[in-house]
Order: sequence, then structure tokens, then C-alpha cells
Amino acid sequence: MEDIQKEVHKAFEVIKSGGIILYPTDTIWGIGCDATNPEAIKKIYALKQRAETKSMIVLVNGDRLLHRIFSNIPEVAWDILEFSDKPTTLILDNPKFVAKEVVSTDNSLGFRIVKDSFCYNLIERMKAPLVSTSANISGHPSPMSFKDIDPAIIAGVDYVVNLRQNEDKKVKPSTIIKLKENAQVTIIRK
Repeated sequence: MEDIQKEVHKAFEVIKSGGIILYPTDTIWGIGCDATNPEAIKKIYALKQRAETKSMIVLVNGDRLLHRIFSNIPEVAWDILEFSDKPTTLILDNPKFVAKEVVSTDNSLGFRIVKDSFCYNLIERMKAPLVSTSANISGHPSPMSFKDIDPAIIAGVDYVVNLRQNEDKKVKPSTIIKLKENAQVTIIRK
């Protein structure tokens, strides 16, 4: 736990100063920053060589932060989150409290509630959502472990979190489900 707290502190200092980090999540390795900082988000788009029209998701650590981002959370969202047996990203309409650079062109935003202790504690320290996008150049495969991450990504971030870099378990990206305010449900990725 001591290593996690040390890494949370280092990552927080970088994020607080507008930097971007490379970090392990409860799914694959991600590139992240403060989701309320437009300039930091733009750095991630540039590093990934990704069109700014392709949105990214944010990580939150619980209901309180989720309610700051979305005024209207459909009841089915709580059911999906409660009964999902694997990491699940939900996309909801009309986010607030985040930079417009992280919001999709249809005014929606994907989020995932984290269980990973590093992510949970970092978000608690930030008191803001954490951008999470796969640690790859846009159009290239998502890396399944740290060793698969492109050296250009590693060199391009301001800090690489020193946790779980030697893990070789194959993990999968989260399930993605879009929920419209009219209760329409679309599964984007299983």
C-alpha cells in the first residue's frame, strides 16, 4: 500500500501541474490527466495522434463524483453498474464539470467507476475525474500489458506510474454501453 500512496502522490503532482501520466487501470494501461484541464487533454490527443472529434472516457471513484458530472443518471445505469461482473463503461448525455475537449460531439461522455486502488486513490486526491484512454497511437492495437506500449507513448508522457509494469496477464478493455436520456440502450463493445 505504501508504494501505491507514493505513486498516487507523484502522479497527483504531475496532474496538478497540467501534465499527463501513463498508468495501470482495472483494465488496460491508460494515458490520463485531469478531465477538467483542456490543455492537458489536448496533449493527450497530440500524443495519440488522435482526432479531437474522437472522445475519451473518464474514470470516477464513486457516486458523489458521478453526480457532479451528470444531472440525470437513468435508473438502468445503476442496475448495469451493480450487476456487471466486469469493468463497464457507460456513456451518458449532457455532462458538466469536465472540459469540453473530453465530451463527444453528441454531448455525451463515457465513464467508468474504478475498483483499482491506485486509480481510486488518485481520483480521491484530485477531486476530479481522470481521463482514461488506451496507451497507444490512434489506429494501433491497444497494449495488453506494459511491455506492449509503444516507446513513443512512454517518452511522450510526463510521468510513468511505477506499479504493475511487470504484470503479463492479458486484460481486456471494458464493455461499453451507451444510455440515452430516453432510455435507449446501445452496446458499443462487449
